[in-house]
Amino acid sequence: GGLSAPALTDKDRVDIAFVNALNVDYIAISFPRSAQDILEAKRLVDAQSGYTGIIAKIERAEAVKNIDEIIKASDGVMVARGDLAVEIGDAEVPLVQKEIIKKARHQDKPVIVATQMMESMIHSTVPTRAEVSDVANSVLENVDAVMLSAETAVGEYPIEVVEAMSRICVTAEKTPKYQKSHHRMESRFDRVDQAIAMATMYTANHLDISAVIALTESGETPLMMSRIRTAMPIYGLSRFPKALGRMSLYRGVYPFAFDVLSCSRAELNRRVVAVLEARDVLEPGARVILTKGDCLGEGGGTNAMKILVVGAVS
Repeated sequence: GGLSAPALTDKDRVDIAFVNALNVDYIAISFPRSAQDILEAKRLVDAQSGYTGIIAKIERAEAVKNIDEIIKASDGVMVARGDLAVEIGDAEVPLVQKEIIKKARHQDKPVIVATQMMESMIHSTVPTRAEVSDVANSVLENVDAVMLSAETAVGEYPIEVVEAMSRICVTAEKTPKYQKSHHRMESRFDRVDQAIAMATMYTANHLDISAVIALTESGETPLMMSRIRTAMPIYGLSRFPKALGRMSLYRGVYPFAFDVLSCSRAELNRRVVAVLEARDVLEPGARVILTKGDCLGEGGGTNAMKILVVGAVS
């Protein structure tokens, strides 16, 4: 394998500028060879003062060789198995998929698995057993999203295929063995917000906690939390629409709009819980964990976690 075409053509550059102006959450870059292709796309976005995430579609043999640097440079990766199979051989794809997922999780980056997941449902109302297993195994490998392509783009049963995939995902996520993880249990951290995120998830998985609530400017704290398997929801509260859109991709994270600057520090805890109670996602008496920073409205400042009881928050 080994395509010789560049990752970004002149038309791609024009398209990136156009799409970025539409205020989308993510742009997927096809056929990147190295981190430089991803960084070039980011420079084009930054030139427009954009905050659009860049997803690296792993489709080339060169990308597999350079996967660590590509993951580091990107805001997420997509295992695009169709073209990747042509490049490296179909028998290699499952092994490479597992490795990419593992490496992306290690770098706190979301992962999408795509291509032919429910291919038979282009013309059929039910998936094959192999397709059910493919989707379920991707969920059990802790990916953030499974993607449909032709099934909904040109398929005869777009609604049915979405319902079928959703049913498979929900069932797989209920597996008790996969609702807790030991990911990073032995790790040391360089950042305070990362340490708080990991401490929160450890506590949540070892105490009777109903939900985790993260006040966030960029969505990064909920992203780090979502790398840890858990059976409970993570609610990411932000005042920025872009952060809310980005968080919608993260596994187990539910974004809600909330402006931390709209209330005083003294009433913050009560207001946060009230917002979620009004959405019927918290019940009286439920125990939740809230993470926040001392300097409200500043990114990267999460340095505290607090355990609250719904209905008893002063």
